[in-house]
Amino acid sequence: MSEIENPWKVTGKKEVYSNPWISLTEFDVVNPGGGKGIYGKVHFKNAAIGVIALDEDLNTYLVGQYRFVLDAYSWEIPEGGCPEDQETYLEAAQRELLEEAGLTADNWTELLRFHLSNSVCDEHGIIFLARKLKQGLASPEETEQDMRSKKVPFSEAVAMVNDGRITDSISIMAIQKVQLMILLKEI
Repeated sequence: MSEIENPWKVTGKKEVYSNPWISLTEFDVVNPGGGKGIYGKVHFKNAAIGVIALDEDLNTYLVGQYRFVLDAYSWEIPEGGCPEDQETYLEAAQRELLEEAGLTADNWTELLRFHLSNSVCDEHGIIFLARKLKQGLASPEETEQDMRSKKVPFSEAVAMVNDGRITDSISIMAIQKVQLMILLKEI
């Protein structure tokens, strides 16, 4: 990613916690200034995948669910995880769109690659734009049984980002990227 040499020196490490989705490792380090200390890293075992579905009338599809970690309800674009050794990012995006919104698409474009909270975790992800949509039946996972789906004008999704009704970072990135593409007449 960079030609700059890593100024951090690792003198020891121990795994503190692990489950099927994440692990937490504590490192003994010498920082770039020469001081000794510790650094914690959360490793994500799946890539984050987001899908912004846009129909020919510039409507998009949001899904809502109660997020355990936030202890709050959240409206988002369809998203989920991609086990890197089991499916491609595109296959995961197609699966998530069908599971959560009941949609398939004939046209797929990769929009963004990103890192989330890169000071404490290595989570990375990819956002896709899905076009030429066909409605089918959603089949949410067990943890998503409370999930609702709704079609909204894309301008409403932008308003939801701007007024704080959408706070999910993957959704914000996707909506703002598509908004820019619309302004630049790329869509």
